[in-house]
Amino acid sequence: MSQLAQILEDFAYLDDWEDRMSYVIELGKALPELSQDKQTAENKVQGCASQVWLVSHSEGDPSDPILTFEGQSDAHIVRGLVAIVLAIYSGKHASEIVKLDALDLFAQMRLIEYLTAQRANGLRSMVKRIREEAAMTLA
Repeated sequence: MSQLAQILEDFAYLDDWEDRMSYVIELGKALPELSQDKQTAENKVQGCASQVWLVSHSEGDPSDPILTFEGQSDAHIVRGLVAIVLAIYSGKHASEIVKLDALDLFAQMRLIEYLTAQRANGLRSMVKRIREEAAMTLA
């Protein structure tokens, strides 16, 4: 079972918003640390209230590479959101990433409705950045 499939299955069993947020925080704690040298202004996601860094890597066919991502945040809940975003997008071809809107999955998980406006905007900024990077590799 993929990490994303496991996350979706786990969310299906969590009815209470506090349980959902606790799970998001646990996902964030499990996210590997992003080394200090990657926490740069260039890798920082604009539009997030807390600090978020995303780093992309591409491999394979340059015309439609497979992209993998690393990320980190200084806020517990946001770090968990980063973990979910990475589970959605990392390891996919750029052509798949540009078509895939993670916000649909967040709505399906009934998670976006519990986010503050600032966190929801930050989530949109992360998704937009990843999809833009994928589009640039295809250009």
